[in-house]
Amino acid sequence: MPDIVINWWAVIVAAAVNMIVGAVWYSPVLFAKDWAKLVGRKMDQMGDGTNSYIITTIAALVQSAIFAFIVGWSGAHTVAQGAYLGLLIWIAFVAITQGVNTVFAVSRKKLWAINTGYFLVVLVINGAILAAWR
Repeated sequence: MPDIVINWWAVIVAAAVNMIVGAVWYSPVLFAKDWAKLVGRKMDQMGDGTNSYIITTIAALVQSAIFAFIVGWSGAHTVAQGAYLGLLIWIAFVAITQGVNTVFAVSRKKLWAINTGYFLVVLVINGAILAAWR
């Protein structure tokens, strides 16, 4: 296995991007109303306040750190290579797994599109950041 060096500043920025994209994605400007309707909640019932943001921040940092390791291991060094790696990870580990869950839970395809679309944007952007800023 190659010696992987992780740029922790890039990890922090990638985690921040995750949080910013999520805040916009699940806001009334984009998909909050549709998401709330599809999951049977009201707009003010999204998450449980501070605990949701603490958990989400920790998850974003862990995801970004693991992604930085994968980027280093893959040898991606450019924005395009990182974005492509993000796309592949999204297809393999988000789109397909959530698609299977959607089929078996008889869930709405629109909910699948909203939730997995968010991760598509995040993983492509983060792949670009983590590959270019090594």
